[in-house]
Amino acid sequence: MGLISCIIKANDRTGKTVFASRDLLRSLRIEDARSIRLTLGSKSTDVIVKSFSTKGHSLRIPTSVARFLKLPFTGKCLLSRQENNEIRVGPLIGMLTASGSKDSSGRRGSEGIKQLMRAGKDRSFVFAFAKNDVDWGNETVIGSFPQPSGGWLRRKVPLPDVVYNRFLNRNEERSSSMDRFKRRLLGKGIPVFNWSFFDKGDVYKWLEGESAYKYIPESIVSPSTKQIKQLVEKYPFIYLKPTHGSAGRGIYRLAYVPKHGYYIRYRHGGKNVQIRYSRFDVMMNMIEKRSNMSRYVAQQGVRLIELDGCSVDFRFHMIKNGNNEWVISGIGAKKAGRGSVTTHVRNGGKLIMPMRLLSGVFGSRAGKVLDNAKKTVIELAEAVERKCPETLGELGLDIGLDRRGNVWMFEANAKPGHTIFKHPSMKSAGRNSWAHLFEHCLYLSKFRGGRGNETGNRHPRMESKNTTSDKIRFERNGKIL
Repeated sequence: MGLISCIIKANDRTGKTVFASRDLLRSLRIEDARSIRLTLGSKSTDVIVKSFSTKGHSLRIPTSVARFLKLPFTGKCLLSRQENNEIRVGPLIGMLTASGSKDSSGRRGSEGIKQLMRAGKDRSFVFAFAKNDVDWGNETVIGSFPQPSGGWLRRKVPLPDVVYNRFLNRNEERSSSMDRFKRRLLGKGIPVFNWSFFDKGDVYKWLEGESAYKYIPESIVSPSTKQIKQLVEKYPFIYLKPTHGSAGRGIYRLAYVPKHGYYIRYRHGGKNVQIRYSRFDVMMNMIEKRSNMSRYVAQQGVRLIELDGCSVDFRFHMIKNGNNEWVISGIGAKKAGRGSVTTHVRNGGKLIMPMRLLSGVFGSRAGKVLDNAKKTVIELAEAVERKCPETLGELGLDIGLDRRGNVWMFEANAKPGHTIFKHPSMKSAGRNSWAHLFEHCLYLSKFRGGRGNETGNRHPRMESKNTTSDKIRFERNGKIL
């Protein structure tokens, strides 16, 4: 038995009797006048289900039951039958976001939550929440639901079935309090995916010993001055990258030209800077005054394919789908700005379409080169996932191609942005990306039917005596009552 789409309505009855259409009872394989357990997120209650005559899949529940379950609103959603006559309603999908502002719409008003809501339209309840919105004692959370007409609706709901982590404050996420918060969610049997930002050094260490390690340029974590000098004189150029950096901030490009000296490029004050030094130690003295090398990675530079004399690399946006498989949801080629250290758009980079670029560089070999890159990034994503201690559902892989078509991976991002999908030709790919993500939420929450006990290690949901008095408004046919 698969998932069943159902229309839920609230009625003015009291008690614990819910009414289901005969079609719905047949699909759920539940007998008339049977006792069942109705579950939404962390809340469950026992009810009696009786049939009524209407077409399609319809469920009518008393307002008192809807209030107890903290049903955010009525309308279409999914039902999944578990063993022991438990019917799960939802799923309830929470997107964890940053705190720090009292304006709920401002701090949770990302396009991401709206896109995920659209992907799960009529099949789920999707909301955003912050750490301080959770009431652990009552197993509830104040969720912000985006409204189709604009604005946000704040509702108290049960703890969700799955959490998509889009908390983007790097410093706060590394705190012990945030780690404890996420582990407390896990302790409640709630899957959390995209646990935290990656440390670049960790990713390189994870891949050591993996066959995919051959795609990583030579990299040294927390390099000494001696190691940096050896590396810069070994390769045409190298990069110094902060292990916790993002968007190209704090990156240096170093090169050594015999008889001419050492050259450094970096971004400063919104401009690209290049300086020549005759002595390596003088250059390193400047770098170490600006940056702590113990928090850096020194990495071999690679001569990438170019467009108009500027290097080009690629962002492969990877998503886990409903079958727990990695799929490529989007590919963006990024052309570096003139004189820029990186291809980031904020540093003058430009997003272009991959095949047009590859055809210009590789001619008739373009399709074969791209196919090889696709196979390689799947291999890389699977290798990263095997070694990552926490659950992943999304990756952004920064990939380079040298002039022979060889694939190189420079970075793996656990919480990639969605900039590449802003390109007009990528709109459809962006929608598909969110569709895959929603299906993966169904997978992680085990929100499916017909395979025995689908609740996995979820904790039993117990009724709480002090939750039924909460005031709540319900909708009928799209109207708030």
